[in-house]
Amino acid sequence: MRGLVAGGTALLLVGGGGAVAVAEPPPGVRERQAPAQRRTIADCKNVDVDPARLPDGPEVSLRLDGKSLTVEKAFKVLTAPRLRVSLAPEAAETMRGYRRDAVGLVTRQSPPPPRVYGWNQALGPLKDKPISPEESKEFQNRVLASHGVATEPVLPGRIARLALVIRANQMARGHMGVRPELPGKFLELVNKGVTPVMPQVGSLGSGDLQPMAVAGQVVTGTGGCASWTRPGQPTRVAGAADILRDAGIAPAELEMGEALPIMSGSTVVAASALEALHRGEAQADLAEGGFALFMEALRAEAGSLDTRTHDERQIPEQKEVVARLRGLVDGSEFMTDRTRRRFNPQDTHRVQDAVSVRAAPHILASLRQNLNHAEKVLTPEMNASTSNPLIFRKDDGQVEFVMGGNWDGAVLGHSLDALNAGLVDAGVLSQELSARLLSSRWSYGLPANLAGGKVGLNSGMVQLQTVATALIPEMQVRAFPSGTLSRPAKDGQEDHNTMAMASARNLRANQTRLDTVLAVQYIMSAQGVDLVVRGIDDDAADPRLGAGTQRIHDVIRTAIAELQDDRNLTPDLEKMVRMVNGQSGGALLQAVRGPSAPS
Repeated sequence: MRGLVAGGTALLLVGGGGAVAVAEPPPGVRERQAPAQRRTIADCKNVDVDPARLPDGPEVSLRLDGKSLTVEKAFKVLTAPRLRVSLAPEAAETMRGYRRDAVGLVTRQSPPPPRVYGWNQALGPLKDKPISPEESKEFQNRVLASHGVATEPVLPGRIARLALVIRANQMARGHMGVRPELPGKFLELVNKGVTPVMPQVGSLGSGDLQPMAVAGQVVTGTGGCASWTRPGQPTRVAGAADILRDAGIAPAELEMGEALPIMSGSTVVAASALEALHRGEAQADLAEGGFALFMEALRAEAGSLDTRTHDERQIPEQKEVVARLRGLVDGSEFMTDRTRRRFNPQDTHRVQDAVSVRAAPHILASLRQNLNHAEKVLTPEMNASTSNPLIFRKDDGQVEFVMGGNWDGAVLGHSLDALNAGLVDAGVLSQELSARLLSSRWSYGLPANLAGGKVGLNSGMVQLQTVATALIPEMQVRAFPSGTLSRPAKDGQEDHNTMAMASARNLRANQTRLDTVLAVQYIMSAQGVDLVVRGIDDDAADPRLGAGTQRIHDVIRTAIAELQDDRNLTPDLEKMVRMVNGQSGGALLQAVRGPSAPS
């Protein structure tokens, strides 16, 4: 074979079908044909940030004192369009006292000062290298620059904003030894709508060093990208120095020992966990609502919701789930022998429904336990000094530095892994239930594939359900606990890493998949309910849904029509996903939670 083709160089590709010549373009053509390099956070161009525009809503005020930041307040930081966050005066005074005494200790002349990690000593494997007072200020900026090596995707803006608030609250305790001006600068960014564009990939769950170093560069105006959201205007992304200037924010100037407290601590993992908890609570509610509507479509046996069974198990979350399910189907005429016979005269011999139906309250209760555990972990995390080293007062009133591992994210990471497993199991259950509705035998007589018109001529919802089925193995793979996958790093100095950021990323990805799986179940269950009504051929009134399931069905039907003759269901699925994830206004979640629940 000749080596040149059309004036260019030929590549010889050898495969199972033999050799194939592929011509390369002549010199100069390759450069003209090459696609433009995608710009990224490296130059702050074409970076996708969330939110793209500030949503409407009131400003929320919050005061930080280092000890009273609750999960509910953190949720407001996630969801409020605008914030006004301040540092409590008593916290600022505490910080000044610790800072004064800590600086005095590490700069004393006689006796020689203690060697303190990150203050007068370098970091990581270089911890034995001294840093002189004259080098200290430059050392802070170099630490941020060297540790901010990370890559996309970037964190949603709401998580980055919450990370700043959490870190400011943790600093407010005083034990990190920073001046109150530093958390004050974090809060100035938050209050003026400026958010660091924080990359996700790089953190090993051992202090979130990389993303928080980028946040530190933004605060100091020395590097990184920032977004700026203002009412009525699209979000702007640019280099931090430009954004700070235009927002009227003077860059922070770090002093001795202040770079490490910005980075040391699993703050981004905590903020990610809070976002997952907030989203997970809504998804748990929606999983219960979807199951209740499914029970109506299946005309399920109500015995699985008998309170005596669940009281006997003595699991509080299980009893709470059942109470909510009973409220959703309260007054239902679908889940009765009369409606079963009216729809399908052959449906007279049910003894008990399948495991997926009878055990659903138990499965959903396990998810609630994981959510409760995550909340239990997060409350103290937000109100603790998660850095290294820390400064404490001795009985004589003097301060001392204590070096330890409070930055470690193992507890957070394992709770995220557990929550991921619970949500994936809820997704598996949802997919199993929607698959049951496809089968005439498994659904006790519903038309095959939930076809609305002539079965065969119409294929119904089989391919809609396949979407959920396709997502389940992806969810299961991403549910493997990252907390068991430690890798040693940094010359053996960090020889155990929690990988908690991987846990957070896996969980966030699976929550997005779960929205689609639940959406499939909602569409199919609503279709099943309508097919039951249309399949009853007598003169009696149509059976009634339960109080909650009627609300849910009504909300679905305001946006998605019943399937009669086949149509492409992709637009319907997209609408339903937006209803599940709240992007269309939250009416579905409100229907599940009931009219008396806060919106």
